[in-house]
Amino acid sequence: MLSVLVWLPLGGGLLLFLLPRGGRFAALVITVLTLAIAVAALGQIDPEGGIQLRESYAWLPELGLGYELGADGLALVLVGLNQFLTLLAIAASGEPQRSRLYYALIVILGGGVNGAFLTQNLLLFFLFYEVELIPLYLLIAIWGGAQRSYAATKFLIYTAVSGVVLLVAFLSLGALGTGDGGLSFNWLALRSHSLGLPTQIVLLLLVVVGFGIKIPLVPLHTWLPDAHVEASTAISVLLAGVLLKLGTYGVLRFGLGLFPAAWQVLSPYLATLAVVSVLYGCLTAITQMDMKKMVAYSSIGHMGYILLAIAANTPLSLMGAMLQMVSHGLISALLFLLVGLVYRKTGTRLLTEVQGLLNPERGLPVTGGLMILAAMASAGIPGMVGFIAEFLIFRGSFVVFPVQTLLCMLGTALTAVYFLILLDRAFFGRLEIVGHRAIAAAVQWQEKVPALSLAALVLAFGLQPHWLSRWLEGSVSLMLGG
Repeated sequence: MLSVLVWLPLGGGLLLFLLPRGGRFAALVITVLTLAIAVAALGQIDPEGGIQLRESYAWLPELGLGYELGADGLALVLVGLNQFLTLLAIAASGEPQRSRLYYALIVILGGGVNGAFLTQNLLLFFLFYEVELIPLYLLIAIWGGAQRSYAATKFLIYTAVSGVVLLVAFLSLGALGTGDGGLSFNWLALRSHSLGLPTQIVLLLLVVVGFGIKIPLVPLHTWLPDAHVEASTAISVLLAGVLLKLGTYGVLRFGLGLFPAAWQVLSPYLATLAVVSVLYGCLTAITQMDMKKMVAYSSIGHMGYILLAIAANTPLSLMGAMLQMVSHGLISALLFLLVGLVYRKTGTRLLTEVQGLLNPERGLPVTGGLMILAAMASAGIPGMVGFIAEFLIFRGSFVVFPVQTLLCMLGTALTAVYFLILLDRAFFGRLEIVGHRAIAAAVQWQEKVPALSLAALVLAFGLQPHWLSRWLEGSVSLMLGG
C-alpha cells in the first residue's frame, strides 16, 4: 500500500508525458486515487502504534541502501495533506501553457514528497528529497512571474546546498552508527545505536542546517519570499502547504529522533533561533505592501513555532508541533489561494493599489469573507485549527523555555497586526483599484471550491481537533522514545 502511494503518482506523472494533449483530467484521477489510498492506509494503522505497514526489500545492501518504507500517523497525515493540496492545486490551475508538462511535474512532485514522508532509510529519504527539487524548480522557472529565472535559480542553489549538507550527515551517521565499520541507514536501527556526544552534536548541527534551509529558518530563509512571489498560485499552495513541512518533519524525525542526547544540549539555542525566526517573519510581514510577500513572511514566523515546540520536546509541545504542520499547511494554502484570486480578478496584489474589495456588488465579497476567516485562523482565534496547535505549542513549551515561549507568543499578536493591515487596506473602505479595472471580475463557482474546501477543514479541525490529533498520538510516543 505504501509503495502505491509513492509509485502511483511517480509512474502516473511519467505516463502523462505520453498523452497527446492536456493531462489535467488524468492528473486529477491519479491524485484522487492516491488520496483515497492514503485515507485507506490511515484507517489500517493503530493510532497509538509506531512505524507500521512496513515494506523492506534489499537493494544495494553493500552500500546500506534498502527499499524500506513504513508509516506512523504523522507520516500518513502529511501524505494525505500533500495529496489533498495537490488536488486543489490542479483544480485551481486551469489550462496553462504546455499543460501536459505542467501537470506531469505537479503529480511527480507529489509522489516524491510522499516517498520522503514514508521512507525509513536515510539514503532513500535523500533520493526522494532530491526528486522533488527538479519538478519544483521547473514549475517556478517556466510558469512563474517576471523574475522567475532568478527566483528558481536561487531556490535551486539553496536546496542543493541543503541536500549536500544532509548527505554528509547521513553518510557519516551510516558509517558510524553501527560501530562495526559497516554501513546502515535504517532509521529504526540507527535509533538503537549510541554515538559519543561530540559526534552527535556535530551531526545534529548538520541536520539542523540542512533542514533549516527547507523550513526555512532565519538567516537561511531568503530564497522563500522570492520563490513565493514569482511562483504561480498553485505552486505557492504546494510550497507553503507541504514542501516546507519536509524541513520540520526532517528535524523531528532525523534530528530529535536520532540524536536525543545532543538535542538536550542544543535545544536552548534552537529555541532562541525559533524566537528570531518568529519575530523576524512577523515584523517583516508588517512592512510588506505585496499581499503575497506578506503571506510568505508570515510562513517564516509560523514555522518558527514548530521549531520551538520540537526544541521543548514535551508531549504537549510535540503534539502541538505536529498539529501546526497540518494547521499551517491548510491555512497558508488558503491564504495563497485567496491572494491569487485577488490578483487574477483585479490585476494587482499591492495594498497601495486596491481597497474596498468587500463591496457586495462590484468587489469580491466571498473572497473577502474567506480572507477574514483565514486571517483569524492564522492569528490563532479559538474555534479554528490554528488555535489548538499554537495553544499546545505554547502550553507545552512554557515549562521548558518560558522566556522564549513568551517572546514567540508576541508573534500571535503581530500576526493579528499585519493581517488587520491587509484586511483594512484591501477589503474595507470604498472600492478602488488604482490603475486597473474599476470593477473586479466576478469569481466563478469552480474558482471558489478549492478555497471553500480549505476553509471547511480549518473550521472542522478547529471545532473537533480530536479528528486530527488521534492519529498523531503514536508519533508523539515514538519521538519520546516510547
